[in-house]
Amino acid sequence: MSEEAVEWQLPRHPRSVGRARELLRQRAADWKLPDEVTDTAVLLLSELMTNAYRHARVSPGREIRVRCVLGDDRRLRVSVSDADETMPTFRNPSPEDESGRGLILLTLLADQWGTEPRPHGVGKTIWFSLDLDVTTPAAAP
Repeated sequence: MSEEAVEWQLPRHPRSVGRARELLRQRAADWKLPDEVTDTAVLLLSELMTNAYRHARVSPGREIRVRCVLGDDRRLRVSVSDADETMPTFRNPSPEDESGRGLILLTLLADQWGTEPRPHGVGKTIWFSLDLDVTTPAAAP
Protein backbone atom coordinates (compact mmCIF):
# COMPACT_ATOMS: atom_id res chain seq x y z
CA MET A 1 0.00 0.00 0.00
CA SER A 2 1.41 3.40 -0.91
CA GLU A 3 0.70 6.56 1.04
CA GLU A 4 -2.34 8.51 -0.15
CA ALA A 5 -3.36 12.01 0.91
CA VAL A 6 -6.18 14.44 0.38
CA GLU A 7 -6.54 18.05 1.49
CA TRP A 8 -9.51 20.41 1.73
CA GLN A 9 -9.68 24.16 2.31
CA LEU A 10 -12.90 25.10 4.09
CA PRO A 11 -14.16 28.54 5.13
CA ARG A 12 -14.36 29.40 8.81
CA HIS A 13 -18.12 28.86 8.92
CA PRO A 14 -20.38 26.58 10.99
CA ARG A 15 -21.45 24.63 7.89
CA SER A 16 -17.85 23.65 7.26
CA VAL A 17 -17.96 21.29 10.25
CA GLY A 18 -20.62 19.13 8.60
CA ARG A 19 -18.96 19.45 5.20
CA ALA A 20 -15.65 18.18 6.63
CA ARG A 21 -17.43 15.18 8.16
CA GLU A 22 -19.08 14.42 4.82
CA LEU A 23 -15.82 14.71 2.88
CA LEU A 24 -13.98 12.45 5.31
CA ARG A 25 -16.75 9.84 5.26
CA GLN A 26 -16.65 9.80 1.44
CA ARG A 27 -12.86 9.46 1.38
CA ALA A 28 -12.93 6.73 4.04
CA ALA A 29 -15.36 4.77 1.86
CA ASP A 30 -13.06 5.21 -1.15
CA TRP A 31 -10.15 3.97 0.95
CA LYS A 32 -12.30 1.11 2.33
CA LEU A 33 -11.47 1.97 5.94
CA PRO A 34 -13.06 -0.11 8.71
CA ASP A 35 -16.35 1.37 9.98
CA GLU A 36 -14.96 1.74 13.50
CA VAL A 37 -12.00 3.77 12.24
CA THR A 38 -14.25 5.90 10.04
CA ASP A 39 -16.72 6.64 12.84
CA THR A 40 -13.94 7.59 15.26
CA ALA A 41 -12.15 9.73 12.67
CA VAL A 42 -15.36 11.58 11.77
CA LEU A 43 -16.13 12.26 15.45
CA LEU A 44 -12.62 13.57 16.16
CA LEU A 45 -12.53 15.65 12.98
CA SER A 46 -15.85 17.17 13.98
CA GLU A 47 -14.36 18.18 17.35
CA LEU A 48 -11.28 19.74 15.73
CA MET A 49 -13.32 21.58 13.10
CA THR A 50 -15.71 22.90 15.74
CA ASN A 51 -12.79 24.18 17.80
CA ALA A 52 -11.22 25.83 14.75
CA TYR A 53 -14.52 27.49 13.88
CA ARG A 54 -15.30 28.65 17.42
CA HIS A 55 -11.88 29.64 18.71
CA ALA A 56 -9.74 30.66 15.74
CA ARG A 57 -10.73 34.31 15.70
CA VAL A 58 -9.10 35.24 12.43
CA SER A 59 -9.96 37.64 9.67
CA PRO A 60 -12.59 36.69 7.10
CA GLY A 61 -11.24 34.79 4.15
CA ARG A 62 -8.83 32.75 6.24
CA GLU A 63 -9.61 29.14 5.71
CA ILE A 64 -9.34 26.01 7.78
CA ARG A 65 -7.19 23.34 6.16
CA VAL A 66 -7.99 19.65 6.64
CA ARG A 67 -5.47 17.04 5.54
CA CYS A 68 -5.99 13.27 5.66
CA VAL A 69 -3.17 10.84 5.03
CA LEU A 70 -3.55 7.10 4.69
CA GLY A 71 -0.04 5.97 5.48
CA ASP A 72 2.12 3.04 4.54
CA ASP A 73 2.22 2.32 8.28
CA ARG A 74 -1.52 1.35 8.27
CA ARG A 75 -2.49 4.56 10.05
CA LEU A 76 -4.91 7.31 9.19
CA ARG A 77 -3.60 10.75 10.15
CA VAL A 78 -6.02 13.68 10.11
CA SER A 79 -4.88 17.25 10.72
CA VAL A 80 -6.73 20.54 11.02
CA SER A 81 -4.83 23.80 10.56
CA ASP A 82 -6.06 27.32 11.24
CA ALA A 83 -4.51 30.78 11.41
CA ASP A 84 -4.83 31.18 15.20
CA GLU A 85 -1.55 30.62 17.05
CA THR A 86 -3.20 29.84 20.41
CA MET A 87 -2.64 26.21 21.30
CA PRO A 88 -5.57 24.34 22.84
CA THR A 89 -5.60 23.62 26.56
CA PHE A 90 -7.39 20.97 28.57
CA ARG A 91 -10.49 22.08 30.43
CA ASN A 92 -12.30 20.43 33.29
CA PRO A 93 -15.93 20.68 32.14
CA SER A 94 -18.77 20.12 34.55
CA PRO A 95 -21.44 17.56 33.60
CA GLU A 96 -23.73 20.44 32.57
CA ASP A 97 -21.21 22.07 30.21
CA GLU A 98 -21.98 21.70 26.51
CA SER A 99 -18.35 22.05 25.40
CA GLY A 100 -14.80 21.55 26.62
CA ARG A 101 -14.41 17.84 25.92
CA GLY A 102 -12.61 17.84 22.56
CA LEU A 103 -9.11 17.20 23.88
CA ILE A 104 -10.46 14.62 26.30
CA LEU A 105 -12.03 12.77 23.37
CA LEU A 106 -8.77 12.98 21.43
CA THR A 107 -6.89 11.48 24.37
CA LEU A 108 -9.41 8.66 24.82
CA LEU A 109 -10.06 7.74 21.18
CA ALA A 110 -6.97 8.57 19.12
CA ASP A 111 -3.95 6.29 19.04
CA GLN A 112 -1.80 9.43 18.94
CA TRP A 113 -2.44 13.15 18.73
CA GLY A 114 -0.56 16.40 19.01
CA THR A 115 -0.28 20.07 18.19
CA GLU A 116 2.36 22.00 16.32
CA PRO A 117 2.86 25.51 15.00
CA ARG A 118 2.48 25.81 11.24
CA PRO A 119 5.95 25.78 9.68
CA HIS A 120 5.32 28.29 6.89
CA GLY A 121 2.95 30.83 8.33
CA VAL A 122 0.90 31.86 11.28
CA GLY A 123 -1.33 29.44 13.07
CA LYS A 124 -1.29 25.90 14.34
CA THR A 125 -2.08 22.36 13.35
CA ILE A 126 -3.82 19.82 15.55
CA TRP A 127 -3.62 16.22 14.38
CA PHE A 128 -4.59 12.72 15.38
CA SER A 129 -3.83 9.26 14.06
CA LEU A 130 -5.78 6.03 14.16
CA ASP A 131 -4.46 2.51 13.62
CA LEU A 132 -6.31 0.81 10.76
CA ASP A 133 -5.76 -2.65 12.19
CA VAL A 134 -8.72 -2.55 14.54
CA THR A 135 -9.18 -5.60 16.70
CA THR A 136 -12.60 -6.40 18.05
CA PRO A 137 -12.73 -7.75 21.62
CA ALA A 138 -13.77 -11.38 21.89
CA ALA A 139 -17.43 -11.95 22.68
CA ALA A 140 -18.26 -12.97 26.22
CA PRO A 141 -19.15 -16.65 26.64
